[in-house]
Amino acid sequence: MPAISPSTLRNTMRQRRAALSATERAARAQTIAQHLLASPRLRPGLRIAAYHAVRGEVSLLPFMQAATLRGMEIYLPCLDGARLRFRHYTPGTPLHDNRFGIPEPVSGAFCAPAFLDIALLPLTAFDNRGTRLGQGGGYYDRSFAFLKQRLIWRKPLLLGMAYAFQQVPRLTAQAWDIPLDAVCTEQGLRVFKRS
Repeated sequence: MPAISPSTLRNTMRQRRAALSATERAARAQTIAQHLLASPRLRPGLRIAAYHAVRGEVSLLPFMQAATLRGMEIYLPCLDGARLRFRHYTPGTPLHDNRFGIPEPVSGAFCAPAFLDIALLPLTAFDNRGTRLGQGGGYYDRSFAFLKQRLIWRKPLLLGMAYAFQQVPRLTAQAWDIPLDAVCTEQGLRVFKRS
């Protein structure tokens, strides 16, 4: 059986996400937020990169609201050439759409990727080894490429945010791919073992 191309897989998963009703998406986002917030790794003072969901991605709004109330700092990605910078966000922070239609904060302090504690990443598919298939632009992989040089102290932890149906048997990892440390779906938080 021939392997599915990344572009075909992206299109298939985007269609499956789009097929979810607004009610289903909201319910799953709430469940995912509860799984994240139950993790003992999450505590006040952490710097957490999140994102504003577009095109059917898992919404992090319930998580961001609860995490802010619990004293965690939320940062959202902003395009900076071929990489991302992360800008402080609180509910009510003014946003504007970047060239891809993704909301970014217009003001607030920046946090370099290396100084984040946890990064929540959108994805189109993932496998049981922590390989992530993103949108295809490579922004997250370039922004966290420094993690390839860290064999022991991995910070930030990279958590993929997905619906359970986005898991596939196996993805072909490219040389530039940065693997996920864990993934959170409506079925729970799953940590990947590193060899």
